[in-house]
Formats: sequence, C-alpha cells, structure tokens
Amino acid sequence: MVMKRAEKLKRLEKIIRGLGPTAIAFSGGADSSFLAAVAKRILGGNALLVTVVSPFQPRTEKDTACRRARQLGMPHILIRLNPLRIRGFAHNPPNRCYLCKKSIFSRIIRLARQRGFLVVCDGTNADDAADYRPGSKAAVELGIRSPLQEAELGKNDILAISRAMKLSSAGKPSMACLASRFPYGTIITRKALSAVDKAEEGLRNLGFREVRVRYHGDVARIEVARDEMWRMSRPEIRRQAAAAIHKAGFAYVALDLDGYRTGSMNDVLPDSVRLSGRRIRDSER
Repeated sequence: MVMKRAEKLKRLEKIIRGLGPTAIAFSGGADSSFLAAVAKRILGGNALLVTVVSPFQPRTEKDTACRRARQLGMPHILIRLNPLRIRGFAHNPPNRCYLCKKSIFSRIIRLARQRGFLVVCDGTNADDAADYRPGSKAAVELGIRSPLQEAELGKNDILAISRAMKLSSAGKPSMACLASRFPYGTIITRKALSAVDKAEEGLRNLGFREVRVRYHGDVARIEVARDEMWRMSRPEIRRQAAAAIHKAGFAYVALDLDGYRTGSMNDVLPDSVRLSGRRIRDSER
C-alpha cells in the first residue's frame, strides 16, 4: 500500500524518536536540512549537525551549510577532509564513492561518540536506492541510519513537506560531490576540481539553476535542466556561458543535448556494477 505524505512524516518522526542522541551528516541541502529540522523538533538538543569540508565541495556549500545550521538553531561542527589522500581515490575507480564515504562516516562516528552521540544518520532518501551509489555500502557497513529512506520519503515528498515547513532549503537544487563530474578512470586533481567548480559557478551566475559541468580533459560537457535548455539558443547567453567555461580553464565547450540528469557518469557502467551499488531497502533485504 502506498503511504501518504502525512503518514510518511509520522513514520519519520517515530523513527527519529527512537534514535536517541543523534549526529547528522549535514550538507545543507534539501534532504539533510529537512532531516535536521524534524530531528530538532523531536530531539531538541540531542541532535548534532556535522559537515565535512573538502576540495570536492562547490565553494558555496560550506557557507550554505553554516547558514542553514544557524537558521535551524542547531549545534554544528565542521570536519576537514581531503579525499585525494585516500589510497586509490584519485584514480577515480567505480567504487570511488565507497572509499570516500567510508572515510567520512568513520570520522563522523568518532567525533559523534566523543560527544556522546551514539547514532549517526545521513540524508539518503527513498529515491536514492534506484541509482548506483557505492557510498551506500559504506553506510551500511558502518551502521549509518537513513531515516528518510526508512520512512519511504522520496525527493518530491521531502520538497513538498519542506515547503509546508517554510524551510529555505526547499528550493535548493542538489549539489553533488564534484568528483561526480569526472568519468571513471580519469585522474582527479585539485586543479581539475577547481576548474569544474568555477565553470559551474559561472553558469549559475547566468541564472542556470540545475547545471553540471562534466570534465573530459580540455572539453567541458555542459548539462543544464531541459526546461532551461532554450536559454542556450540565445546568442548572448551562449557567448557568456562559453566565456565562463573558457575562463575556468577549458579549451572547448560542448552542450549535452540530453540535458541534466543525476548520475549521468554511471551510464557507461555495466548493469552488474550499477546494481551492486544500490542501497537495499528494508523491504528488499
């Protein structure tokens, strides 16, 4: 039976109530902000927000997370981590996210337990189970809870309830780790990460809301939301977009006619690999 949103929210509240003192891996995005807001209402001071700061975040993300934590009135700790120091990560294997998440969650767990928070949660939602997310395996291995997924709350549910709660995160587009812009097997460097970040920031400054700049060496492959694609047909916008990409350090600029879609770099992976990275829901175990 399909649950209504109100029922899912009640289920989420029940799950959180049963967690006790909880640390939340907090990016400041729509999912983790919604989870944090509900946790604050249920747990009060027994909820802690932890944000990992790394070269793989868009530059604006740390400020967003700090601002949202202040708006929520919740204790907030920043942890600095450089995934490029994780053995094998920079070579960008298909399990790159697993290597990174294992390191990140391990750090959060240690910090949380030092402060008396025995449970760690993330903002994985019910829709995430359908995509290739090897980081989910690390979360399962380390006992990370995903209350949104457990309550069967998908992205549309979260955005709708967030708007009803008047959360500022409700209209925020997702900002995945910058490593997701690189084809598997492509070496990731600080210089390349910076180029992608600057290029995307340039496009957002032109008013594009959902945007990704996929890294292909000298070529930047731009993905914008399909309902914004028409703007690229305007000569002035196209000229400014190309100038922003070139300024970021790319020699060539290409527009992906399929538009923005989550996890497009996973399209080339065999089905056997993609299925191995799905997070299994309780009902599928």
